[in-house]
Amino acid sequence: MGCQRVSQGCIHCYAETLTQNRMGLDVFGAKDLRRKTGKSVWRRPVQWNRVAQYERDPRRVFCASLADVFEDAPGPNEWRADVWQVIHDCPWLDFQLLTKRPENIARMLPDDWDRNPWGFWPNVWLGTSIEDNRVADRAGVLVDNPAIVHFISYEPAIGPADRIDLGHIEWMIVGGESGPGFRPMRVEWAQDMRERCDLEGVAFFFKQGAAPRTEMHIDLLGEIVRDYPVAWDRTIPEAV
Repeated sequence: MGCQRVSQGCIHCYAETLTQNRMGLDVFGAKDLRRKTGKSVWRRPVQWNRVAQYERDPRRVFCASLADVFEDAPGPNEWRADVWQVIHDCPWLDFQLLTKRPENIARMLPDDWDRNPWGFWPNVWLGTSIEDNRVADRAGVLVDNPAIVHFISYEPAIGPADRIDLGHIEWMIVGGESGPGFRPMRVEWAQDMRERCDLEGVAFFFKQGAAPRTEMHIDLLGEIVRDYPVAWDRTIPEAV
């Protein structure tokens, strides 16, 4: 839990609000304040994997929702190997790793990332957050790393992001900011991004509009649009 702010998208961070206000933890800011979650949290993926394998139905896991796996800091640097071990042990789960630091990914991937027929671990989706054009170059850095799915979280959308290069991007998530003091999102930004994704064959997921609470205005585009990319097909007998 915890990380440091790196751009304007970090303002009003839900994870910082949650850990400070509800947990009473000071884990954001100084690099030596990170905290590892309890053993019960780390055991859950194994349980989910067991069910997914039994049902032959893969599940998606948003990994480290209160942190950044690719942050170069005490704590994450010590625990990252544990994250990779969990992912390795749970092949029926698709792990979504989202970062604002895509420049760190290459040197923090496991040593055997590309030592298999895929050329990457097929149950890991690599993503980066881009709140507006000021950090649009993160997309190009992200796709330099091989992965079955590269995704962009255009959240919180606080400005236009038309400079994002969608080449080799498989999934685009768009959402406005929520919570007290939320910053506005223009519907045109989401509409334009959806049109670009349609043209370039990128799965488009609209999460919410900018609002005081999460999951508000999910039909801001006139309908609910929540598409997913093509993932690892475990139904092929030799896949797992």
